[in-house]
Amino acid sequence: MEKIRVKAINGVKTVYFPVVAILVSLLIGSVVILATSQTSPLVAYESLFKGAFGNLRAFDDTLLKAIPFIFTALSFAMAKRCGIINLGAEGQFAIGALMATIVGVGMPDLPLVPHLLLTLVAGFIGGAIYGLIPALLKVQFGASELITTIMLNYIAKEIISFMVNGPIMDSASSLYPQSAPIPGSARLPAMFAGMRVHWGAIVALLAVVFYYVYLWKTKSGYELRVVGLNPNAGHYAGMNIKRSIIRSMLLAGGFAGLGGCIEIIAVQGRLMMTSFTVTYGFTGIAVALVGGNNPIGILISGVLFGGLQAGALRMQMMTDASSSVVQVIQALVILFIAGRLMFRLRTGRHLRQRTLAVPPVAMDERGEKR
Repeated sequence: MEKIRVKAINGVKTVYFPVVAILVSLLIGSVVILATSQTSPLVAYESLFKGAFGNLRAFDDTLLKAIPFIFTALSFAMAKRCGIINLGAEGQFAIGALMATIVGVGMPDLPLVPHLLLTLVAGFIGGAIYGLIPALLKVQFGASELITTIMLNYIAKEIISFMVNGPIMDSASSLYPQSAPIPGSARLPAMFAGMRVHWGAIVALLAVVFYYVYLWKTKSGYELRVVGLNPNAGHYAGMNIKRSIIRSMLLAGGFAGLGGCIEIIAVQGRLMMTSFTVTYGFTGIAVALVGGNNPIGILISGVLFGGLQAGALRMQMMTDASSSVVQVIQALVILFIAGRLMFRLRTGRHLRQRTLAVPPVAMDERGEKR
């Protein structure tokens, strides 16, 4: 009974702050709406909600937009479990999409099943290799992953620009920088007739299950979590810190790359310069933080942020409130959650400083204070 009570308390603590952060962000978003439009915040949020969950078509669009966010959230969460801050999911997502396009367009004569599987594997490997780069720079040279992953995002963007303007440019459309269409044998179809949500949703669910099983049911996943919580303890226990970092970033990059692959072969159909106007990687960070890097939390948070994206367009169509309010709300959520983490860090440092500042108490032979 005591264990159940403790778990319940911990569960409430886990969801309490993300919920409060979202509510406060919506409240501040209301102020932004009042300052930038003539619409009541209640009317704007009503339109937002209806555009996200108002009917089956709206929910279909929400799920469609949630899928890439779940993959990039898993990318951030996997690295974070090992103590690594992966800000490079944006670039890993793009490279996964590029590799999927190369395999999808470059092997049009393959049968459906092997072609589709090879395309998915190519997307995963492309993202994994791109995630491996900052991991190697960290373990070999001590380079900060915060800097290297952000810089690699820009490099990935330039790689995409070069490829769609040159090697993989569609010869039938030489006026626009884009690849040839992905053939049908490498496309992920819709799950149900008349709906847009595709079989990538099942792949996303399987990725979440893998994330849980690997981290909490395997030895290497346990080592990865221990290293993330306390590298010194992991080192003294004989765990290989460098190997754990490399493994975590390989999987993190693979998750993001798989998300980019699925977005191209299931939604967009070809790689273009405008394929990544949505900040999939950085929105994934918000999804992971709100979800507490927890598998179920990431699923729920992914649907929530997918709903924000889906509802933003309806809000802008039905009112004079800008869809950019959604970006403000997302940024505020990240700010509040990151602020809580910084507060904990500062509190911990303050307590340590106070502990170090207390002079040792002298004791006599009988163990009493002098």
